[in-house]
Amino acid sequence: MNYNKAAFLASYGISSQLPGSDRPEISFSGRSNVGKSSLINKLCNRKNLARVSSTPGKTATINFYQVDSCYFVDLPGYGYAKVSNADRQRWDELINSYFGARRSHTLLVQLLDCRHDIGADDAQMLRYLHYHGVPFVVALTKADKLKKSQLEETRAAFEEVCRPFGCRAVVLTSAESGYGIPQLQAILDEAVAGDMAQAEGSDGL
Repeated sequence: MNYNKAAFLASYGISSQLPGSDRPEISFSGRSNVGKSSLINKLCNRKNLARVSSTPGKTATINFYQVDSCYFVDLPGYGYAKVSNADRQRWDELINSYFGARRSHTLLVQLLDCRHDIGADDAQMLRYLHYHGVPFVVALTKADKLKKSQLEETRAAFEEVCRPFGCRAVVLTSAESGYGIPQLQAILDEAVAGDMAQAEGSDGL
């Protein structure tokens, strides 16, 4: 993919607004303030493609970006304690509608902070992805905060925890330094190429 060909499309706050699915979709999931917007910006080599908020729980919509021949789908963050019950219910309805619809779910990138153990909300999300058979990889954020001697040990520890949920790969990343970004891009490229080849094969039947 040409990650420089990226543009914001729209934000959707209710499930009935979600657009049709006409191309591969890479979705991004994680706790509030884990760094989804920063990671999307780094992947696309842009500073302000996705808005970065310092206020947890700020993103309450599903945001679509067109990146070359696919969509990047930024899902609303979860796990922020000050969010109202009504907002939590709207989040649940949005997420369930997105994954329950007939869409081109190519791959989900589940973001986890490499400095902390997996919390209850993250574990619940991993169980959700496993139960619904959503293909996913884990991007560990904030790799620049670790010592070099900690990198591989940290990645291996998360891989052991995430593998039982069906995780396909665990990649350490840093939106600050760019660490791991080429590796994650290669994984996304492979997933999109495979999805498009499968679609072309189906069309030829």
